[in-house]
Amino acid sequence: MFVTINCDIGEGFGQYRMADDAGIMPLIDLANVACGFHASDPMIMNETVTLARQHGVRVGAHPSLPDLQGFGRREMRLMRNEVAAFVRYQIGALKGFLDGAGIPLSHIKPHGALYGMACKEESVAQGICDAADPFDVPLLGLAGTLQEEIYRFRGFEFVSEFYVDLDYADDGTLIIGRGPANVDAQMAAIRALKAVREQAVQTLSGKVLPTSIQTLCVHSDSPVVIDLIQALRGGMEAAAQ
Repeated sequence: MFVTINCDIGEGFGQYRMADDAGIMPLIDLANVACGFHASDPMIMNETVTLARQHGVRVGAHPSLPDLQGFGRREMRLMRNEVAAFVRYQIGALKGFLDGAGIPLSHIKPHGALYGMACKEESVAQGICDAADPFDVPLLGLAGTLQEEIYRFRGFEFVSEFYVDLDYADDGTLIIGRGPANVDAQMAAIRALKAVREQAVQTLSGKVLPTSIQTLCVHSDSPVVIDLIQALRGGMEAAAQ
């Protein structure tokens, strides 16, 4: 029943803070740290890496489309070499802070629209792999999609995730909105733990799709993120007894 909990984090910018990163960090296993293209900046990246080190949380890169104003949630038309270049640029920026802190890069997980595009566009998924090649770390993604097929074909360890605070379409892909998801923490946790137990997801229309779930993703910009993580932890602890 036990799976890790990962969170997209460090998504402020300048004087603005998106979430209670200090409150979230002690509760998670994996931190997907924004790398500057949809959110974050050098100071916030450094602060987030430092916070993760204090709590023993593994840190991965969370690269995005170059869309700061749209928070990386708007699709763009891009060539494979463009994707490879801007994704590697972001990973390299985060790795500089990780090297300075003396902790390794744990994984890579694309953000928002880039993640969704990699599920259906070969050039995008291949570009992400091209960017990730030198780093030799696992890639997080959505099971049963083109993303998984290409990542595995390219020789990457693939870590499949379930999105606790998002809905699924009937083809198994995510329904990604422009703003934070508004969910009931207890109900979302119950749904997620049921998905882990059954290794299946229920779509928005009620269809049940078999899948693989190794980690649960929560978004730091959710207004109930801390309640949600605590509910997940409580459910996993109860199941282990």
